[in-house]
Amino acid sequence: MANSQPRAASLDKKEVRIVVAGERGTGKSSLITTVSTESFPHQVPPVVPPTRLAEDFFPDRVPVTIIDTSSSTESRGKLAHDLKLADAVVLTYACDQPATLDRLNEFWLPELRRLEVKVPVIVVGCKLDTREDATQVNLEAVMSPIMHRFREIETCIECSSRNLIQVPEVFYYAQKAVLHPTTPLFDQESQTLKPRCVRALKRIFILCDHDKDGALSDAELNDFQVKCFNAPLQTSEIMGVKRVVQDKLPEGVNDRGLTLHGFLFLHALFIEKGRLETTWTVLRKFGYDNDIKLKVDLPQNFKRAPDQSVELTNEAVDYLKSYFSLFDADNDKVLRPGELDELFSTAPEIPWNEAPYVDAAEKTLGGLSLHGFLSKWALMTLLEPAKSLAYLTYIGYMVDPASALRTTRRRRLDRKKQQSERNVYQCFVFGPKNAGKTALLNSFIGRPFIETSNPATNERFAVNVVDQIGGEKKTLVLREIPEDGVKNLLSNKESLAACDVAIFVHDSSDDLSWKRAKELLVDVASHGETSGYEFPCLIVAAKDDLDPFPMAIEDLTRVSQDMGIEGPIPVSVKLGDLNNLFRRIINAAEHPHLSIPETEAGRNLKQYRQLVNRSLMFVSVGAAVTIVGLAAYRVYAARKNSSS
Repeated sequence: MANSQPRAASLDKKEVRIVVAGERGTGKSSLITTVSTESFPHQVPPVVPPTRLAEDFFPDRVPVTIIDTSSSTESRGKLAHDLKLADAVVLTYACDQPATLDRLNEFWLPELRRLEVKVPVIVVGCKLDTREDATQVNLEAVMSPIMHRFREIETCIECSSRNLIQVPEVFYYAQKAVLHPTTPLFDQESQTLKPRCVRALKRIFILCDHDKDGALSDAELNDFQVKCFNAPLQTSEIMGVKRVVQDKLPEGVNDRGLTLHGFLFLHALFIEKGRLETTWTVLRKFGYDNDIKLKVDLPQNFKRAPDQSVELTNEAVDYLKSYFSLFDADNDKVLRPGELDELFSTAPEIPWNEAPYVDAAEKTLGGLSLHGFLSKWALMTLLEPAKSLAYLTYIGYMVDPASALRTTRRRRLDRKKQQSERNVYQCFVFGPKNAGKTALLNSFIGRPFIETSNPATNERFAVNVVDQIGGEKKTLVLREIPEDGVKNLLSNKESLAACDVAIFVHDSSDDLSWKRAKELLVDVASHGETSGYEFPCLIVAAKDDLDPFPMAIEDLTRVSQDMGIEGPIPVSVKLGDLNNLFRRIINAAEHPHLSIPETEAGRNLKQYRQLVNRSLMFVSVGAAVTIVGLAAYRVYAARKNSSS
C-alpha cells in the first residue's frame, strides 16, 4: 500500500500560497530568502517580494508562493488582506526571544481567528543557532498548551537560516498541511482516526471487498493498490503488510485476508508515521474532498423550473426498501437508532440529525418505520436533491444517478391538463399565532396533543405517507410558515413556486384569528396572481371542539364562495377529529386547476385582460374585413377596365 509513482496534485490544486507572519526581527525575511537561494543572506530588506518555489521543489510537484509580511501598525491592512488569501500561515518567533513566542499566544493566533483565517498554521522557531547551548528546551512541552488551545496549529518546528537547519522542512510541512491536512483525518489528542475518516474508509473497504466476505483477499488488496497508486504489490509485500497488522492487531487479519479493523489500523499507522499522503491518495481516488465528503453533482441535464420538484424514482425507492430490510436486524419493521447509525455508517454522518429533518417524520417504538424512513428521504430529495443523491451514493447505490431522481412536470402544465402526477406534494401551512398550526403538524406525524405550546419562530416540516382511497399512497410534506415570516416569504417572486397546495388555519373560536387568516389568504392569493404561481388553497377551522365565534359559519362560507374555493374544513386535533384533512389536501393538490383563490383585484385584472383581448379580436376582425373589401374592389376595378 505504498505509492511508487509521483503523486498527483491533490484536489487539482495549482499552487499553494503560504503567508509568513510574526513579530519584527524574528527572522521571517531571512527564512524566505534562505529557502529560495539555499544560502544565508547577510542583508535582507524589511519585507522581501513574493517568492516562488518551483513545482519540483517538493515531492507533490505543486508550486509554492511565499508571501512575506510586515508587523508594523501601518501595514496591518495589507497584512489582513494577505492572511485572508493564504492557503497556510507560517507564524514565526525567535528562539532567543521568549517574548516573541508569548506574542503568538497573546496576539497572532487570536488575530487569525478574528480575521476568520481558517487555514493550517505552522509555528516556527527561527534563529535556533542563537539559543545558548546550555539552554535545553522541550518544544513539545512548551507548545502543547498552545496547540491544545489553538487546534488550527498543524506542526511546530525550530530552524536556523544561518546554519541551514530544517529550513526547507518549514515550507514542506506548510504545503503538506494544505495538500494532506491532518485535522480531518486524525485526532491528535486521542491518537485515533476521526469518525468521518473511519466512515469513508469503511465505505472504500466495502467497495473493494468484491466477494462481500468481510475481508480483502490478496487479489482484492492488489486491485486496491493498482486503483489508488497505479502499481501492483508483490506477493512478499502483501505478506509483509499482513504480518505488520497481525503483530499489532491479531483481529486485523483472518484466513480470508485483511479485515476492516486491519484496514483501519493500517491507515492510522500511516498517519502516525507522517504518511498522510497515503490515506489522502486513497480518499481522493474514491472521490472524497478535504472535508471527507463526496462531491456529487446533479446530472448536467437536471435543470428545473421553479414550479417543478424533484422526487426519487421507483428504482431508488425499491433500493431504499431493500436497504431498510437489510439493516432491520431484529425484523421488527422499525429502524432503531443503532440500526440507523449502522445503515449510515459509510456516510459522513446521519443526514437527519438537524433541522429540518430531525423531528419531521413519525417515530415508531423509538425508531423509524419504513414509511418514516422513506418520508425523510422524500423530504431530503424535495429540499436538497444533490444531498439526497450523495447519500444514496454513500450507502451503495451505484446505478446511474439519473436513474435515482426525476423532475416532475411543471405545475403550470398540470393546471392545463387538470391533473398532477406527482408522488410528493408540498403544502404550505399559513395562519396566525395560536391558530393550531403546530398541533396540526404534530398530529400528522403521530405526536400527542399538547394543550399549550409555544408559537413556532422558524419554518418547520412534517412529512408522512397518506393512504388514498383505492390504496394509492402519496407523500405529503407540511411546511409551517410562522406568521412573522410571511412578509419576508412573499417578498420573493418565486417563493411560492414550490407550493403545491396551501392551507390557512385559524382558531374557529376566535374572530380575530379568522380575520388574520383571511388577510393572509388574500396576501398569498394576490402574490400568486401577480407571480403566476397559483395553487389550490383550503381554509381549516381548527379547535372545532370550542364554541365558534358569532357569525363564524356565515362569514367563512361567504369568503370561500367569493374567492371561489372550497368551504372551511372543521377539525379538532384535541379530539382526534381531523375530518380526512390530509386526504383532502392531497386531493386538492392532485387537481391544481380547482380551488385557486381569486381576489377582487385579480378578478378585475382578469376582466380587464378579457376586455383587451376582445377588443384586439374586434380590431383584427375589422381589419381583416377591410383588407378583404379592398381586395374585392381592386378585382372589380380591374375587370371593369379590361371590359372597356
